[in-house]
Amino acid sequence: MSHGHPMHVAPPGTQATPDSRGWTALVLLCLAQFMLVVDITVVQVALPSIGGDLALDREALTWVVTTYTLSFGGLMVLGGRLADAFGARRTLLAGLALFTLASLACGLAPDGIVLIAGRAAQGVGAALLSPSAMAIITTTFHGPRRTRALGVWAAIGGTGAAMGVLFGGVLTAGPGWEWVFFVNVPIGLLVLLVLPRVVHADGSRPERQRLDVPGALIVTAATALLIYGLVNAGDAGWSAAETLLPLGGAAILYVVFVMVERSVKAPLMRAETLARRPVISGAFVMLIATGLMLALFFLSSLYLQQVLGFSALQTGLLFLPVAIAITIGAQLGGHLIGKIGGRPVAVAAFLLTAAGVALMTRISPESNAYTTLLPGFIVAAVGIGPAFVTATTTTMANVPHSEAGVASGVITTFHELGGSIGVAVVSTAAAASLAPGTADIGGFTAALTACAVIAAAAAAVALGLVPPGKPSGSFVGHGHGGH
Repeated sequence: MSHGHPMHVAPPGTQATPDSRGWTALVLLCLAQFMLVVDITVVQVALPSIGGDLALDREALTWVVTTYTLSFGGLMVLGGRLADAFGARRTLLAGLALFTLASLACGLAPDGIVLIAGRAAQGVGAALLSPSAMAIITTTFHGPRRTRALGVWAAIGGTGAAMGVLFGGVLTAGPGWEWVFFVNVPIGLLVLLVLPRVVHADGSRPERQRLDVPGALIVTAATALLIYGLVNAGDAGWSAAETLLPLGGAAILYVVFVMVERSVKAPLMRAETLARRPVISGAFVMLIATGLMLALFFLSSLYLQQVLGFSALQTGLLFLPVAIAITIGAQLGGHLIGKIGGRPVAVAAFLLTAAGVALMTRISPESNAYTTLLPGFIVAAVGIGPAFVTATTTTMANVPHSEAGVASGVITTFHELGGSIGVAVVSTAAAASLAPGTADIGGFTAALTACAVIAAAAAAVALGLVPPGKPSGSFVGHGHGGH
């Protein structure tokens, strides 16, 4: 049963699956994608517990968050190319198996090294799974049903990030932080078992597809060095060799990446696509929006638990209205872009975020989190939501159809990498306050101030960079919540 369906051979491009089978596949694919998205934020609330149990310092805790988004983002486009070359179903099942095994390894990790290696493997699995799932949905559904299916898929981005912080609190407070990872194992096994029965086997692939593996590895290594340098700056200072050498290495590798992309036959990212203004603008907006979102969750989680003594569950519950605000902001942004265009929405989104983060800087060790931290965080979240939608819609509405796949891959890559870089930047800015046992919150205030300045600067850049006018085409109005 699991290898295709010999009894009815459908001509290529037609739909031969019974209706229910297509929707079952969609539910399973969404469940798998939900795991991947949840795993970006689920760890945030568990950080203090993980740090305590495994004796991890600030740098190691930063890597627990960034390693996953780094390998997920850095290898995402390559994952999409592998799905084209070897078949979406094969690539998806391989990615899911790796993600499930890596989750088990993370939960069993005896020390920081195993945990961070497990997070890297989770990211590789996610990079194989996510683009393949998207490809299967696009080929399984047609016409209005495809639009509906992709709408459900897009909504998972926002709800997954939201549920991640809540699950993180519930699981850490209950059975322990290990269950943040263990919970993926039964879900992964279920999808691995059932999915082959409802998704057609991949057809034969006559033509050899070229893969730009060096490009993917170079861009991931460059970003890893960038993050390593940023994290080191927190303790060693900006002028230290431990900071400057990795940052210099990253700059060199990014240049090498551009040269490689120009010379290979089938580049990961075509220079012409990357140089298009809508793509630059979408990548920029996505990078800043995700960077700010994950940075604020990271800082707030450590502040609430280490300074104010909140439990993991209290922290997860406090984050819930924030996560809902991001989703509401994304829906609102989706409606506004169709009416007034992407540029005013992007500028307003970043200004609102800057105002919200500025409100968050009023925190103090004695303050009530519900009156100082939370209102500002909710305002910032309502601003971050529309930025996500602007990044996706203005890009996809302004690039030729032939480049839509690559452009979408670029935006998603910057979504993940933005999270890694954002967490690394605030980890460095707040270094003084992140050492366990310090009551000094100067570092938190400094890091929040930096976030507010970055958001305000992003509003100014968006004013000149985001293409004017209303986006046309089929992408308008799909709230791409969090993705």
